[in-house]
Amino acid sequence: MLGVGYATPYLGLFREEAERCLAFMPAAQGVVKWPSARPTLVALVDECELPLPDAAIDRILLVHALELSNDVAALLREVWRVLAAGGRILAVVPNRRGLWARMDTTPFGQGRPYSRSQLTHLLRETWFTPTAWGDALYVPPIDRRWFLRSALAWERTGATMSAPFAGVHLVEATKQVYRAIPVRAKKLVPTLKPVLDPVLAPSPGGAARISSLHAGEAEGALVARMERSVIRGRPLIL
Repeated sequence: MLGVGYATPYLGLFREEAERCLAFMPAAQGVVKWPSARPTLVALVDECELPLPDAAIDRILLVHALELSNDVAALLREVWRVLAAGGRILAVVPNRRGLWARMDTTPFGQGRPYSRSQLTHLLRETWFTPTAWGDALYVPPIDRRWFLRSALAWERTGATMSAPFAGVHLVEATKQVYRAIPVRAKKLVPTLKPVLDPVLAPSPGGAARISSLHAGEAEGALVARMERSVIRGRPLIL
């Protein structure tokens, strides 16, 4: 089990069941020791170069990671690389329509919030397939004890009504081992057709050569007639 971002408050739920449980915090966010009373399981890393071999993790939890990343596509491709075949990711992302993303004083008021369609497009572009969706934090971000007592009622009512103003999206996605490669459309090459039909045209010197050829034939015939007349002793009549 790997947590990326600020996922340590949630990793405690999986620590006893997971064979290994690690937490990677991006360098831009800083690092917090976890667990506090045991040897640390947290590392400060470059989010685009996770220090793990390929296909090493079965489950990855992303909390405060996508909305605060400088290059979210590179982060998700790196998560794809370290995730094992058949592995799953669970991302907690601020909802663009929710009140929690509109107030700077909330934990989800920083970075870039997402709508469900934007998340779907982002995951598919980075070779993941969304398989399950959920929403949470229907309660408004009001820091009053008397109001927080009704938080459970807000959550139940919002989940029953499928209200669009939830604070966060919860999306589970699987790794595409054999991702589709887009087929390029064949480029049509236009066929060149002549506008005018080809016509054989005589060369400029052709007529002169033909005239000279005819003149040579006539001169040869005249010489032959003169020779025959001289032999027979008859006068030549032209």
